[in-house]
Amino acid sequence: MYDSVDVARAAIALAITPNRTEEEKMIEELAQKNIKAAAVDIGGDIINATHIVIERAIFIARKSGIIKEEHVQDGAVAGAAREAQAQIIAKAVGLNGGGKIAICRSDEHVTVCIFMSIGMMYLNEVVVGLGHRTIPAIKN
Repeated sequence: MYDSVDVARAAIALAITPNRTEEEKMIEELAQKNIKAAAVDIGGDIINATHIVIERAIFIARKSGIIKEEHVQDGAVAGAAREAQAQIIAKAVGLNGGGKIAICRSDEHVTVCIFMSIGMMYLNEVVVGLGHRTIPAIKN
């Protein structure tokens, strides 16, 4: 069983994978450790796309089986995604970004990590946002 720090480490590691091959490999490795994981690319105007970031996080979490399609679990992922996004907003004002949302879950711990490059041309800032929520463990 893993605690919130372990799940956060997994989400950060998944978010910073450099390509889809490494991402898929890490998802398989985490599954062997009983940590459910998924990731999705994001990009564009992050400030005006708050709803898109949250929707993508919920969609990928549902699609990958990290959460069930129910109000409490959707809300937990939405809250964690919003918290992660709030941590990067100050650096994103007026700029575009590209990166990845990673979601990891073990038992009741769910963590969303957003890893992005934000800027213009070659003048980029690297940002990381992290949010955590607890939800009832999935019963089989």
